[in-house]
Order: sequence, then structure tokens, then C-alpha cells
Amino acid sequence: MSQRKKSKEELYLLKLFKLSKSSAMDRYKLGNALGYHTKSVDTIVQTLTKNNFLKKDGDEVYLTELGLSLARSLLHD
Repeated sequence: MSQRKKSKEELYLLKLFKLSKSSAMDRYKLGNALGYHTKSVDTIVQTLTKNNFLKKDGDEVYLTELGLSLARSLLHD
């Protein structure tokens, strides 16, 4: 059975989970590691923040409990 392709938001969330777990990380460095442009990073972070998967403090982002839960479930997809 084939797996569905993950969205940019899901990939961003997974990368943050794998690199930082519960500590904050610069959102643009994370986006750069995925090959995303600054504008895409801003849109992704806005979407994930609005849906309570991320919190941001300036350029720093970190996973919420909901974000941690989603990232863990994405690891098993």
C-alpha cells in the first residue's frame, strides 16, 4: 500500500520535531534545511500557528502539545 505524500506543513513539523523536540528553533534555518523560501516559511508557520501546532517567539518556533502529538503520528505514516 502506498503512502500519501506529506504536505510542506507536515514536513516542516516533522523536521522541527526531529531536530529540536520541545526546544525552540529559528524558523528560517529550519525552512532552509528543507529548501523552502522565506515566503513559504512565513506561510507555513502562520498556518501551523493558527492551527495550534506551533508557537512562535520572534523568529523562534517550537511545537505545542498538539504539534508534538501530530509529529509523532506522522512518523508512523
